[in-house]
Amino acid sequence: MTASSILEVAQFEITPGSEDAFEAAIAQAFIYLQQTDGYQGHQLQRCLEHPQQYLLLVQWGSLEAHLVNFRQSENFVRWRALIGPYFARPPQVLHYQLLTGSPF
Repeated sequence: MTASSILEVAQFEITPGSEDAFEAAIAQAFIYLQQTDGYQGHQLQRCLEHPQQYLLLVQWGSLEAHLVNFRQSENFVRWRALIGPYFARPPQVLHYQLLTGSPF
């Protein structure tokens, strides 16, 4: 991770009952992240208290890597086509820059 690395934090709420299908779809969709210039890694986490809620953490080399290289590409169109049908509402996506501590 470099000083300019950005952490994308996306919160997904999935339609109840579609968790298994969503997890299968996003497992397939990760190839589109990985093919994008500037992608550095990701984690997908599921909430224990609210099993329809997921947290996706994606490390990007820069903000532009996410907003331009990925979001303005065919990879994003394919990504969204696979996982979008499972959203109960639009995802919330924010970007963070590490100030102190170490990446995990």
